[in-house]
Amino acid sequence: MGWLKPEIVLLLGASFWGLGWIPLDHLAGQGLAGMPVVLYTYGLLCLVALPILVVQRRAWWPQRRALAVICLCGGWATAGLVGALSEGDVVRAMLLFYLAPVWALLGGWLLLGERLSFVRVGALLLAMSGIALTLGVSAETFRPLTASDWLALSAGLAFAFNNLATRAADQVPIASKAVVAFLGAALLGGLFCLQQQVALPPMSAGLWLQILLFGGFWLIAMSAAQYGFSHVETSRAAVLVVIELVVAVLTAAWLGERELGLREWCGGALVLFAALLAERPSRASSTKLCEAKP
Repeated sequence: MGWLKPEIVLLLGASFWGLGWIPLDHLAGQGLAGMPVVLYTYGLLCLVALPILVVQRRAWWPQRRALAVICLCGGWATAGLVGALSEGDVVRAMLLFYLAPVWALLGGWLLLGERLSFVRVGALLLAMSGIALTLGVSAETFRPLTASDWLALSAGLAFAFNNLATRAADQVPIASKAVVAFLGAALLGGLFCLQQQVALPPMSAGLWLQILLFGGFWLIAMSAAQYGFSHVETSRAAVLVVIELVVAVLTAAWLGERELGLREWCGGALVLFAALLAERPSRASSTKLCEAKP
């Protein structure tokens, strides 16, 4: 992926995430939804993840703690969001999960020493405003948090920590960072199934094939995203990944799953504008590039 800018790769990965609802909706129509999807999909992906981690163990061992954070936080972000969406209000769950850019911005500043520029903070505020407009905020949105709301909030926090750990684990191969979260998601998906006493649906050969295709789709999306997280400052990456929401809303409208009104168009425009602001290199980076030129 070296011939593409990391920001572009990250946007492509986030766009793939935004398309993820389509195969999930299809699988739900086949009787496979919620935590069993997480368990089956990521359990299958572990067959790819484990050999990669074993082969690259010498490369990632010095930063094994950061890789463990990616495993647990990436897994919790996936399983927690799926659980929140299946148990609670979808709009509230998405709004609370998409507070992740705020946590990433603060974490990048406090833990990684990233500079908080006016443009970067402004881009984040625009993105959050766009999210609120796109999803729709009402007085009902601000009622006291329920258990599923806390689950969504914690998933967003875990996603932010996953991104911070990915950025910090600069010596870990991209492949290891891309697949290790699959282990955490499979483990936590299984624990959720046990805790909620969810009966696993029977699986036909055709359904396993569909899960395999979905897993391949998710592997590509995660690889692109982890490449971007590894090369883009956390505070910028946090804004860029919000493009996922715009892609999800636009494709849902295109396929007739929802209608787009003025509010959704305005929200999407704000998110896109915020992504354009965040995609621009910071002044410090531009200065370094200029100084490096002969």
